[in-house]
Amino acid sequence: MLKNFHGYNVVKSYQAKKHKKRFKMTGYMKAVIAAIVSIIIALLPTESFGIEGLNPVQQRVISIFVFAAVMWLTEAIPSWCTSVLIIVVMLCTISTGSLTCFKGVEDAIYVPYKDIMHCFADPTILLFIGGFILAIGMTKTRLDVVSARILLKPFGTKSETVLLGFIVVTAIFSAFVSNTATAAMMLAFLTPVLKAMPEGSKDRTALALAIPLGANIGGIATPIGTPPNTIVLGYLNETLGVSISFGEWMIKMVPFVVILLLAGWCLLRFLFPFQQKKIELNIEGAFHSTTQSWIVIVTFAVTVFLWCFGKIDGVWDLGLNSNIIALIPVAAFAITGVITRHDLEEINWSVLWMVAGGFALGVALNTTKLSNVLVASIPFAEWSPLLVMIIASLVCFGFSNFISHSAAASLLVPVLGVVAGAMASAGTITDGGVSQMLICVAIASSVSMILPISTPPNAIAHSTGFILQKEMMKVGIIVGLLGLVIGLAWVKLPFIFG
Repeated sequence: MLKNFHGYNVVKSYQAKKHKKRFKMTGYMKAVIAAIVSIIIALLPTESFGIEGLNPVQQRVISIFVFAAVMWLTEAIPSWCTSVLIIVVMLCTISTGSLTCFKGVEDAIYVPYKDIMHCFADPTILLFIGGFILAIGMTKTRLDVVSARILLKPFGTKSETVLLGFIVVTAIFSAFVSNTATAAMMLAFLTPVLKAMPEGSKDRTALALAIPLGANIGGIATPIGTPPNTIVLGYLNETLGVSISFGEWMIKMVPFVVILLLAGWCLLRFLFPFQQKKIELNIEGAFHSTTQSWIVIVTFAVTVFLWCFGKIDGVWDLGLNSNIIALIPVAAFAITGVITRHDLEEINWSVLWMVAGGFALGVALNTTKLSNVLVASIPFAEWSPLLVMIIASLVCFGFSNFISHSAAASLLVPVLGVVAGAMASAGTITDGGVSQMLICVAIASSVSMILPISTPPNAIAHSTGFILQKEMMKVGIIVGLLGLVIGLAWVKLPFIFG
């Protein structure tokens, strides 16, 4: 995590507990069971699947997919470990560089091993790295604290507006910075205020819940706000050839985020009405006019401007896509000394490797033509697009409340991508319809916030002791269902993803 963030120790403690829990012996037993099930699937006669045209290489892909699904759902080992493992298994069994005993299947297409390895350096991965570097630059120069103080000031001291301020400012940071780090930082500012409030006060509950609500929803606003967004955008751009730029994503999704944040604010005010009329915040931190601070400010402004306005139809087109623009802060901060080689260790590489595993599954499904075989065997074209979107959203919502959001998206996006691609080929939906389906998955994962284990921001907020689990569940269920309904209606608007 980013060690410069306030609240880093809270994050570190949360991660240590999660790591300890994951590596109990039961985790290894789950891994063994998953391996046995996948091996059995790989060894079954091809005819037993009842899928016409299925070959052994495609059968191995199904086996690997089942293994990944079980491992991600049970969290037998950390999600990023599962991603790395399935990529290695793919290289050894279904790639052009696989073991000799796995080669020689007639009429089968093997995945070029370089294509699988390229998943670790997919352009969308570099987009995420650019976001991490921007966050590191802001925390090193303390611009995060200064920004938070400046952004919260207009909301005054009235309790209801302070609550709105924390929701909005947390969401803004979460759109560009790790949700976990944002939650830790904002709670560090809020904790002294919460401790000064009476024991059992509903005011404390409302303010404490404002942080995970803002962090989880705010991540929807940009492609780098949360890993599921990156997974969806990468699959749309790289696999399905549906182009959505950084700026286009923001233009379409920011209004939805604003609507959902306001709904969450109204809900917190209704469920936990304030007894204390005024709240005084004391966030220490002043702007220091240093060369590095101005480099970060200018670079951040230029990068976000290019992401949002690098291409405006009928006005100008600078020719740079979002992935290329993401490398500008990396270069600028490196040559000016804003970041050092030690800062690169602060990048959340486990998230990037987790995302790479999802991309690899998509590459395997499409390159081996397993997606075509599944399309031919299942009448996707006869299904209702709306029904598919509803089912996919509910499944993702269910999974994401219990497993990593990245794992849920990595598991569902390739499958839904095959369904959407088949329906587009059959003329059932347009490219806009494909985008609608996959973006619903990104929305569903982000609004999954029922339990303390659902997201790191939830866990961090719950660890303060100011929130009961039943209170978090009540807010999580209502906001989650609102997010699914409003999100589905939003993406279906013809001027959004028509």
